[in-house]
Amino acid sequence: MPLVYVALAVALILILMIPLKMNGFIALIIAALFVGFLQGMPIEKLMESIYGGIGGQLDDLLLILGFGAMLGTVMADAGAAQRIANTLIDKMGVKRVQIAMLIAAYILGITMFFEVAFVLLIPLVFTVARQTKLNLLWVAIPTAVGLSTTHSFLPPHPGPAAVVGVFGSSMGLTLLYGLIIAIPVGVFIALTWPRLPFIKKMNPSIPEGLGSSKIFKDEEMPSFMASITSALIPVVLMGISAVCEVALPEGNSFRHIMEFFGSATIALMISLLLSFYLLGTRVGRSLKDVMQSCANSVKPMAMIILVIGAGGAFKQVLVDSGIADYIKDLTGGWDISPIILAWLIAALLRIALGSATVAVMTAAGVVLPIAQSSGVSMELMTLAVTCGSVAFSHVTDPGFWMYKEYLNLSVGEAIKTRTTYTTALAILGLAGVLILNLFVG
Repeated sequence: MPLVYVALAVALILILMIPLKMNGFIALIIAALFVGFLQGMPIEKLMESIYGGIGGQLDDLLLILGFGAMLGTVMADAGAAQRIANTLIDKMGVKRVQIAMLIAAYILGITMFFEVAFVLLIPLVFTVARQTKLNLLWVAIPTAVGLSTTHSFLPPHPGPAAVVGVFGSSMGLTLLYGLIIAIPVGVFIALTWPRLPFIKKMNPSIPEGLGSSKIFKDEEMPSFMASITSALIPVVLMGISAVCEVALPEGNSFRHIMEFFGSATIALMISLLLSFYLLGTRVGRSLKDVMQSCANSVKPMAMIILVIGAGGAFKQVLVDSGIADYIKDLTGGWDISPIILAWLIAALLRIALGSATVAVMTAAGVVLPIAQSSGVSMELMTLAVTCGSVAFSHVTDPGFWMYKEYLNLSVGEAIKTRTTYTTALAILGLAGVLILNLFVG
């Protein structure tokens, strides 16, 4: 029966979110209550479980989400994001414009959700397409692939960071393993998809009125070095920490220092504080203006934070009600790779729920007991869930409609381009996780 209760809870989430249009936060809390009642949890214990799940999920993640959102907005408002993209395009030339846009998407997408980073980069996509006379999709698809890839594999992006919190895996090692998969898979899809015959036939025009985001003049933007430094400090610090974790013994003093400076929270805070100078007072922006950017960044994150917290509540009810142990015992004897099982659960929830954030948080709660009993690296189980959660983007996904409208595509054309590339990304990502599992103990 416990497995039936989980299925009913997921069905309830589907009903609340799709026909009733309820947001993910409310739907997940109702589902948590529903499971608790079905399992016969006393009201006091059920509410304690929900409160504990929200608090446990958001403790350090709240700082990661907040600092990441602030850093992204400070970069955008200063023109740093445009400087990075423009410089990459200028240096690499028209022939390598796809690689330039992919790199820019990786750099900017690592702290931003798909929709936020897409809106930030799309004016540059339009500008490049106009100036070079290239097909809009030739430039746009690598950009979108890069942003989807960061959501799949690279903390401190909020999606992977949230699952790291649920699974208790290492943020640094997840980033390190994620980069090993993300770079070849992202490059392959970004360069292959625009060249597919059925996509080359599409030549959408730039839609009227959607390219109105501010385009900075050269003298208004900070230098490339200041821009790239602000963006990459968290990745560099976390990467060094991950390497130390693998290469140095536990008692090593340098490893101990890097565990502090390479934690996602501290790395993002250092980068944010440095950006106040590099992208603020150094280029003539007052600290008051920079603080306004920080304040503005938090507003769009409010619902995301609530959804992630509610996902933590749902997970904790599954654990405290005994369902997690039931799932662990039930799946322990299954003759299927736990990595594939985790990926399938996340992919099915993504198809049903649409929102990758809700899908990844729901899947994390369901997969947690499987991950704990699997014997597989928790970092690889994290990546299995996150890459599964980007598969099959279609009409229930808000990002699908943003992609469709900004690129002036029909629903059929958007399915042919976005649904196929997100599915390929998820499948190749799964293959990458399975290959890494051969080498990671």
